[in-house]
Amino acid sequence: MNAPTAEFSSTPRTDWTRDEIAALFALPFPELIFRAQSIHRRHFAPDEVQISTLLSIKTGGCPEDCAYCPQAAQYDTGVKAEKLMALDAVLAEARAARDAGATRFCMGAAWRSPKDKDLDTVCAMVEGVKALGLESCVTLGMLSPPQAQRLKQSGLDYYNHNIDTSPEYYGQIISTRTYQDRLDTLAAVRDAGVNVCCGGIVGMGESADDRVGMIHALATLPDHPQSVPINALVAVAGTPAALAKPLDPIDFVRTIAVARITMPRAVVRLSAGREAMNQETQALCFLAGANSIFYGEKLLTTPNPQTHADAALFAKLGLKSMPVSHVENDEFPQN
Repeated sequence: MNAPTAEFSSTPRTDWTRDEIAALFALPFPELIFRAQSIHRRHFAPDEVQISTLLSIKTGGCPEDCAYCPQAAQYDTGVKAEKLMALDAVLAEARAARDAGATRFCMGAAWRSPKDKDLDTVCAMVEGVKALGLESCVTLGMLSPPQAQRLKQSGLDYYNHNIDTSPEYYGQIISTRTYQDRLDTLAAVRDAGVNVCCGGIVGMGESADDRVGMIHALATLPDHPQSVPINALVAVAGTPAALAKPLDPIDFVRTIAVARITMPRAVVRLSAGREAMNQETQALCFLAGANSIFYGEKLLTTPNPQTHADAALFAKLGLKSMPVSHVENDEFPQN
């Protein structure tokens, strides 16, 4: 079938079919990038990129068996289990991130789901981050509706909970929680009024059809995630996914472009894996509609480009930081 043409309706579609998404992936590369960039400019300034910094506030010892994750207790990856960081230490990191140019501070804890006493501490961290003038995001595993409400009361802006891959391939990657568990947490977050950050990982040995399925699952949620991180697998020795063949860079860029077309108002994050990407691949991702990155030398446990390298890349491409107060606009004025 023919790929659907770019649509500029005021209400983003949530009724995408797999065939339509597969047709987008199959477009000639110049046409795909043109459509993605056209939609991107309809909703965002083409030279602005949202800057986030990610901190692991509780590292290692996770009981889950996610095949890509070095923090899973059952894998020998050299990551040691640590306790939840102290509030003052987290806020010191947040202050440094703000001073380095980040506008959103993301905190991740290697839990299956948070205990209520730990959630109280995380809520204090959220309140402290907000007081610094930063947007806040946490990823803590599965949440109950009351826990999502508690985070909302603390002022949390975003909750990250990725679907990781297609429903069909999911069982090859994780057995300790179901796809429905993921969707239930997303529903709890959405119902609590917290912005959803949800994306996936490519390069884990999935098929092209699985990448179609992942985007389809995201683009047909009741509401599109406000933030969509697209991660390239960072292969960590000791994890099962480390044996996967790396994804071709052009196929990665295609995934970014299709995410932009199908979820036009979402901030699409060029997320994990940038350390292994050259400048040309990253530039193509921005051209395809990516408009968010993690800024700082480390993600949760894996490396990220040096801040001076990102600053140099932004200068070369003429990119700048997106303001915290950014709101997408259907009639964004063109320069």
